[in-house]
Amino acid sequence: MSITILGIESSCDDTSAAIIRDGYMLSNIIANQEVHRIYGGVVPELASRAHQQNIIPVVDQAIKVAGISKNEIDAIAFTRGPGLMGSLLVGSSFAKGLSLSLGIPLIEINHLQAHILANFILEIGSTNHVPSFPFLCLLVSGGHSQLVLMNDYLEMKIIGQTIDDAAGEAFDKCAKIMGLPYPGGPVIDKLASEGNPDAFKFSKPRIENFDYSFSGLKTSFLYFLRDQIKNDPSFIDHNKNDLCASLQKTIIDILLDKLMKASVNLKINEIALAGGVSANSGLRYKVTSQASQMNWKTYIPAFKFTTDNAAMIAITGYYKYKAGLFASQDVVPTARINQG
Repeated sequence: MSITILGIESSCDDTSAAIIRDGYMLSNIIANQEVHRIYGGVVPELASRAHQQNIIPVVDQAIKVAGISKNEIDAIAFTRGPGLMGSLLVGSSFAKGLSLSLGIPLIEINHLQAHILANFILEIGSTNHVPSFPFLCLLVSGGHSQLVLMNDYLEMKIIGQTIDDAAGEAFDKCAKIMGLPYPGGPVIDKLASEGNPDAFKFSKPRIENFDYSFSGLKTSFLYFLRDQIKNDPSFIDHNKNDLCASLQKTIIDILLDKLMKASVNLKINEIALAGGVSANSGLRYKVTSQASQMNWKTYIPAFKFTTDNAAMIAITGYYKYKAGLFASQDVVPTARINQG
């Protein structure tokens, strides 16, 4: 018997709904919120209001594009957290109401776990390349940088994580220092392609084990620019591409150093990327170029599955449905989730 899951994602500023049937994506609809660009970051109150406007048409469109009726849905998977509380409340409340009206179960989803399981989304008509267990996943996003050991679909162990800023935060904050628009990561990636990655050297942290730190890099970047601007007020404009390329190389080197160390220590050569920063072209190139040297088999989600989307929520819901892991109507969203 087929298993059809409706996924709902509303953790930040994108409202998304998707249909997954037996692991295959039938639809994945995303409504973006461009209003935040002028503020240089996501405004929680505006985000939650936009979710309220978007969620009904987005879910309706996901069902129509999938070519199914709502009565064919077996369960509703929704993002419980982590994320913005106001945004999460919209998605969870809608999911609860719809599950009651259809008489089908709820499945709560850890947003970060879903990013990792995006590597298992199957597409009709495509050659689907998925990891084998166990595998290591470098999860890098705006708010998280983690090394995760995956022993099964629903068995994850964080072996390393940032002790301060995440890689995505470093990109965005350094972009803001240079006067680049929000979100800064994609802008830096684009400008870096025209720059020299060895033009400038920035400090790299010395953190034990597999943990990360990016606050020191952000501070050193700020001080470096401050000193250069004293001599040349137009230093950033004259060196923007090289600055972006050098900064991007430093962040990628920090990420890859720990990934390679973990791969060697744990003797695992199945390597996956996940999260918004996994869309970075420099990171994707570095991981794939290291594959032959490290004897890696690499797995990188399609660009459309790197940022927040409901297909990753639905695929996680699919595996939780198979395991019989359902949520009650009493479940509440949470801005932070202790993943251990």
